Parts: sequence; structure tokens; C-alpha cells
Amino acid sequence: MVEDPWTRPRGRPEPRARDLIEMERRRGRGARSNRVGRFESEQREAFDDGWESLGELAAFKTDVYRETAKSIIAHNDSPDVGFEQSINPYRGCEHGCIYCYARPTHCFLGHSAGLDFETKLYAKVNAAELLERELGNPRYEPKYIALGAVTDPYQPIEREHRITRAVLEVLDRTNHPVGIVTKSALVTRDVDILAAMARRNLVKVAVSLTTLDRTIARKMEPRAATPPRRLEAIKTLSAAGVPVAVMVAPIVPAITDSEIERIMAAAHAAGAREAGYVLLRLPLEIKELFREWLETEFPNRAAHAINILRSMHGGKDYTPDWGVRQRGTGPYAEQISARFRLAAKRLGFNEWTAKLRTDLFRPPVATGGQLKLF
Repeated sequence: MVEDPWTRPRGRPEPRARDLIEMERRRGRGARSNRVGRFESEQREAFDDGWESLGELAAFKTDVYRETAKSIIAHNDSPDVGFEQSINPYRGCEHGCIYCYARPTHCFLGHSAGLDFETKLYAKVNAAELLERELGNPRYEPKYIALGAVTDPYQPIEREHRITRAVLEVLDRTNHPVGIVTKSALVTRDVDILAAMARRNLVKVAVSLTTLDRTIARKMEPRAATPPRRLEAIKTLSAAGVPVAVMVAPIVPAITDSEIERIMAAAHAAGAREAGYVLLRLPLEIKELFREWLETEFPNRAAHAINILRSMHGGKDYTPDWGVRQRGTGPYAEQISARFRLAAKRLGFNEWTAKLRTDLFRPPVATGGQLKLF
């Protein structure tokens, strides 16, 4: 029988401790290990062989690889995400959020969902060019595009690469609707474009706010903007006329679940008028990575947090079914839903929802091309 480490007797050694990477090498990162992904047939482990490293292994640094993508608009038919099209300018995310549901996507690249996801990043340098080409396809039908549905479009490397801004410039020129999801204050850099698009009902921004506790945020989202900076970003965008939503996401049992009402109140005071929430999800490699994090950062709450999570998924870590994966089932999930619903009603959230327009869309004209007569 396989022992469940979350029900092991007190005093027993943690079975995954040998996989953890020392703190100095991963300082400022979210994951505690760099375990290989599900597609790899061999296990890899870095160690000091006594020859080149002089007794120390190098710290994890951020490497950015230039990617020439073949396409840029991704399509999906999931009924519970609210959009059919999305654009992700980057693969991997330097924010290092330990709970990030996008981590397993890095395994398709032969990387780890752990520290590799935070340190081996890919920038789609031809994103704006591809977007212009795809929007110019005569068969293209304008639909809401989600920008940053997988990885954050305003993660730190956007300061240098400016791919997200280039994408927004194309969408602005073509009058194409877009929704942005971010936890970065860098979004305010583009308030000039966003405000102009908002005047034509072409944009809205959702700011993810997981906690108001800066200490917890630093542990859980080490390179993301602090909670006060995210609230300031909401205020700046709202003052510029940009519709802003707050996403209380993810709600982490026994860690951040007590803050739901306070987060919503703070976001409403800053100017957010729409709100949503998502419960913690632990698909694939994330379940081990998150457990490692819990055991090192919140050892006294780790077992309780996992037990609550399992109670929402029929005794499992995760249920991938639509309608359940983001909300869960059972008493805890129902309690969270009720708390969110009552707070939203009391504060006045979701009384009006921004409806983005598609009828203004004008396809780009290729170089040397010709405008349509009708």
C-alpha cells in the first residue's frame, strides 16, 4: 500500500525532502523543486560533483528564449472559461505563483513544471505580426480575445520585450475586443491604449488578487506585484474609464479563504465593479509542487488545507470535470459560493457587466493590399 504523506504519524520523515532544492539556489522563486514532468522517462537531479562547481551549485536565473511562433490565436471549446479565443505572448511565468494551473504546460517543452516554469521563459517575438496576419484572414470572425489566459501578459520580462503592448496596438488599430487577466501593476503602463479602447467598449481588465497579506503574497507569488500595488492598478485603470474586475483567485483553503470579503471590499473601494472567484486547482504536476510548498511554508496547516481541498473533489486532489474543476462540490464549496455571493451583493458588484463590441472590427490591410469596397 502507498503511504499517504498527509496522514503519516508525527515524527516520520517527509518522503519528498530529498527532492527539495536548497533555499539559496531558489531564492525569490515559488517552487521548491524542479522535478521532471510527466512526459520524461528519466529522472534528473543536479548535484555537486566536486569538480567545476567548487562546492556550490548555481542559483536559478531567468533565461528568456526568443520564440518564432507559427500561430498566435489559440482556440478552445471549454464551456466554463467564458471565451473561445486567447493570446499568450509568453510561455512560462516569472511571477512564480506556486498554485499556477499553467505550470504543467511547460512539460510539453521538455521542462519541469517546477523551477523551470519560472526561469526558462519563451517570448513570442512575432506575436503582433502573426496577429495582424490572422485578423486579416478573410474567413476570420471577430470574437472576444482573452489576453493572458494561461501565463501573465504583464510578467516582469514584458518591461523589456513589450510584446503585450505590440499586441494591444494591433487590437486597437483594428477595433478588436480584448479582455486582460493579470496580477501585475505593469498593466498601467498601457493605460493610454486601454483608455482609448474602453471609450469604444473594446476592453476590460481583470486583476487577480489572492490575498491582502504581503507576507503570504511574497511566499505564494514571489515576483508578482504586491497587493497594495494591484489595488493601485485597479484605481488607476478605473479612473481612466477602463472597466475593471477583481478575481479572487485562487481561494486557498486554510491559507487565504478567510480574506474573501476583505479582498472584495478593498477592490471595490479601488474602483472594481465586477468580481469573480476560482478555488484552488491542483492538476497533474501541481499537486506535488503545491504540497512541497505547503509543507515548507505552512507545516501546521498543510494537512488541513489538503483535506479541505479533497473534500471538494470526492476525496481526490482534483476533478477535471467542467463546472466542478473551478468551484468544487460539497459543504465547503457551497460555503465559499454563498460568502462570495453575499459579499458581491452587499458591495454592489456585478450589477453591470461590460459588454464588449465586435461590430466595430476592421481587418488590417496587408502591406500592398487593398481595402474592401463593402
